[in-house]
Amino acid sequence: MLWKKTACVLCGNSCGLEVQVEDNRIIKVRPDKDDPRSEGYLCRKGMNIAFHQHNADRVLYPLKRVGEKFERISWDQAISEISEKLKAILQQHGVRSLASLVSIGEFGYGNYGLQYCARLVRRLGSRYQYSAANQEFAGRYWAHGLTLGSQGMGLASDFENTDMLLLVGKNPLMSHNFPQARRRLTKMSKDPERLLVVVDPRLSETAKIADIHLAIRPGTDALLIKSMISIILSDEMHDQEFIGKYTNGFSEILPWFADFDVKAALKVCELDYDQVFKVCQEFTSRKSCLIDDLGILMNRHSALVSYLLVVLLAICGRISVPGGNYLVGGGPSSDPNDPRTWRTLITDIPAINGLFPPNVLPEEIMSDHPDRIRAVLTFASNPLRSYADTTAYENAFRQLELLVVTEIAMSETAALAHYVLPSKTAYESWSGTLSSGSPEVYGWIRRPVVEAEGEQKEGGEIFTLLADAMGLIPELPESLYQAARSGNIREYRDTFRDYMTANPESGRFMQFITAKTLGNAMGSAHLAGLFSMLFLPRPRASQEEAAKAGFAVGEDQGLDIYKAIIDHIDDQEGVLVGIRSPADPYKNIESIATENGKIQLYNSEVDDWVKKINADAEEKSLKPDDEFPLILMAGRHMDMNANTEMRDPVWNEGRRACTLAMHPADAEELGLADKQMVKVMTEAGEETIEVEVTKDTRKGQVIIPHGFGLIYDGVKYGANVNRLTKNTHRDHVGTPMHRYIPCRVEPV
Repeated sequence: MLWKKTACVLCGNSCGLEVQVEDNRIIKVRPDKDDPRSEGYLCRKGMNIAFHQHNADRVLYPLKRVGEKFERISWDQAISEISEKLKAILQQHGVRSLASLVSIGEFGYGNYGLQYCARLVRRLGSRYQYSAANQEFAGRYWAHGLTLGSQGMGLASDFENTDMLLLVGKNPLMSHNFPQARRRLTKMSKDPERLLVVVDPRLSETAKIADIHLAIRPGTDALLIKSMISIILSDEMHDQEFIGKYTNGFSEILPWFADFDVKAALKVCELDYDQVFKVCQEFTSRKSCLIDDLGILMNRHSALVSYLLVVLLAICGRISVPGGNYLVGGGPSSDPNDPRTWRTLITDIPAINGLFPPNVLPEEIMSDHPDRIRAVLTFASNPLRSYADTTAYENAFRQLELLVVTEIAMSETAALAHYVLPSKTAYESWSGTLSSGSPEVYGWIRRPVVEAEGEQKEGGEIFTLLADAMGLIPELPESLYQAARSGNIREYRDTFRDYMTANPESGRFMQFITAKTLGNAMGSAHLAGLFSMLFLPRPRASQEEAAKAGFAVGEDQGLDIYKAIIDHIDDQEGVLVGIRSPADPYKNIESIATENGKIQLYNSEVDDWVKKINADAEEKSLKPDDEFPLILMAGRHMDMNANTEMRDPVWNEGRRACTLAMHPADAEELGLADKQMVKVMTEAGEETIEVEVTKDTRKGQVIIPHGFGLIYDGVKYGANVNRLTKNTHRDHVGTPMHRYIPCRVEPV
């Protein structure tokens, strides 16, 4: 039996693994010790990847809804009917009637198909690209746009070189989210020279091994971060040299903190002043960095907290320095104040980082506005389990004139579609991913390890077929097809370049053109898509980084990189891992994309917001609701939940996989016992679930994991937490407040 190298697709870390294949099925999985990033590290989810690949709900053929049932149809019929219906909708109602809805990793991180889906909708004239990224990160994008000059710029931690890590709303022992999280954090917690600090309402798995756990009151993160900045400024712990050299607006932000009552604020946070003061002392005197996550990104004041975290790092001089947080990514932003930036018609939410939040989509569909959304193309996305307010989504999707779901399985969303198009999984197709971080960046190219057992196609091929049927791909010369079939990539590159020079307007459809020509010849639109990315002019900095890996700077560099990848296709290596060293860490600060090249600490857009964050105002806002006295944390990372394509519950057999975690004091007050069935009720709806009484949960807060409530083989498994989340319970950029949902709990 053959062992094949590949990588996990259940989170962005893409840990290396080896799979044993027999009769076209993955029967065993083990970590790949040769993978330079994961080095033999693999979590329980990765070990169970076969349940993602093989399940009874797999979609094998194109399906069309006829009445209440689905009928199998041919690909030709599916593409023809979908394109004709889509043309009619666009012609009658305009480009704003169409939207795409994609996820980064619903069935495979790095699945290139999502790029093709988004490009198809964009080329048809619509900018309505709803993304899972803006379900979680819109507030961060917005804040980084104001402070760093680019909504796409991130702050990656230099974990290996730091001696203090501050985790805010993050539990990496369960969410992983950075390479070898458990292994590295456990090692750090045992090192007397390093300090691990966790800010989390509950005693999370990571908090249990931390040196300091700030058990913050749910929803008070803005108060805490403002308090920390106030302490640092009032006690003159700030880095004046860094502030003077690399920031702008420092004097303007001082009034935000001048008369701020820190002790009163921390009392509302239910935190000890001396402990917070110590954290501030350590953070300003050590090589420190921080990592934040959904605990704040999907909570009260989430966008403002992301803003204040940049301020905190900047005044402490912890940006673009060894052991601190490096700038990664970048690119153009979607200026909300630019009239050219699209906004949603009903909810008036601007594009942030070029994307829209799924939270508002139901309202954009269910409106009576003549330009409302009437057609949705989804890829790698199951909004009926992944996004807020299942009920609202059900009602909205039933009103669509056209819902096309490209899926690997008959998901809850696919069950409402007009057409279901079967996609290959990441283990049946060529796919890849780029994982940004510090001090190195890794890229993967995964080869297929099993064959599709039906008529599934790569996502890229599916949307190329639709693009062709919609008339987006121009008539191409035979010379381009011949060059693709020749197997000589240089000949194809030269022919393609000549064609593009003669037809510059075709550049907008380059990815579809390469998929139709080179993709057909190679048997993979995704490999062809990689060529299109490397064909484009590359920034000088990227060229210099590639030169360090042996690829000479020049017009042939992209071609040389592509050839190096192609040359490895047939050698059974399975995964090509590229390691890119970052720029000189002391030049990393030059990545700042603001007009003056400095971190912008003050922005008028947040002035009033920051000033309103004080003890009295927050205490009033946090007063418990008589109808919904408990706070639900909707979504919890643990070993037993994954994306909604891990559909077969057998992988969790014998485990308490989906429970309502509740503190013993709350259970006693409500007269509830461990393993008792209860109803959880919110503004949005109700779900029945088993109680798990545990001291790990904070008093007044209850927790339900995400990714359950799946209907597998006709049977519902676990509670769907998004039946309890209201889509209108969100911030000004559309981010749902999943970590702060008022609720009540009653016995069944």
